[in-house]
Amino acid sequence: MGTETAANWHVGSVNPGYTYKMSVSEGTIPFTVAGETYQTWYKVVGDLKNRKHRPLITLHGGPGLVHDYMTPFADLVASHNIPVILYDQLGSGKSTHLRDKPESFWTIDLFVDELVNLLQHFGIEDDFDLVGHSWGGILGVEFEIRRQPQGLKHLVLADSLPSMALWNQSNMQLLQPFPQEIKEGIRAGFSDPDRYQKALLVYRAEHGCRIKPFPAEYLHTVDQLRPDIGDITVSKAMFSGPLKEWTVIDQLHQVRVPTLIYNGRYDISQDFVCAPFFQRIPKAKWVTFEKSSHLPQWEERERVMKVVGDFLQ
Repeated sequence: MGTETAANWHVGSVNPGYTYKMSVSEGTIPFTVAGETYQTWYKVVGDLKNRKHRPLITLHGGPGLVHDYMTPFADLVASHNIPVILYDQLGSGKSTHLRDKPESFWTIDLFVDELVNLLQHFGIEDDFDLVGHSWGGILGVEFEIRRQPQGLKHLVLADSLPSMALWNQSNMQLLQPFPQEIKEGIRAGFSDPDRYQKALLVYRAEHGCRIKPFPAEYLHTVDQLRPDIGDITVSKAMFSGPLKEWTVIDQLHQVRVPTLIYNGRYDISQDFVCAPFFQRIPKAKWVTFEKSSHLPQWEERERVMKVVGDFLQ
């Protein structure tokens, strides 16, 4: 259980000195799967008990990344009075790591169940909003389609994808102008981690985050997929299993709630990747941030938070 404290919450390095005083609490939530209990780590920014607006839960990308690069969404506490919950998904960051679990353990429903458990822990399952970035958007849209949660009021799909085939097509297309060694490094993947990571840094500078130097929170996040630093168990299992040929395009009409879709002009989630969301979700709004790639919450932070905050209100 977390202990709530008042703190100066400093988020990121893009806006130096951007601090404000508010309630911050963190802790862990027991999460039981098949009789075994694990821990989901969380941080709450803002006052959940005396809130004037439904809380926003952030779903980080990966799978296998961490909450750190999602911290700009905590700006919404000050700007729109929206409490924000950040958490590390099972197998990632400060939550329980399970390196010995078979690939079959890691499923989309596992992460949906973890989200449900978090909502019930805080007693907010009847009234909440979600923002999912990249893989987090997959998790968010699958949660809505598979469970039809009555408490979900708004869904934000940030730089996300409705189909792995479209995502792969976009990556292949964007890689074309890069030197051969970069292409080969990325294709090598986890079979040659050093080469892969060096190539990814070059690729990400164009299509992952165009801020130079990268924000420390972003660097820490992407380092989680380095075998010498992080834990690649979840990422390898999900991409070789449930996400390998994943698509939700034919189910998007089942998304009931108002949905904000956004991407960046230089994003891996190019317009043709995002288009099925807009075309098939009944209540959809789409915004493209012209100066951004895959991380508009950092690259155009103030504008993104205004667009998201206004949408949620």
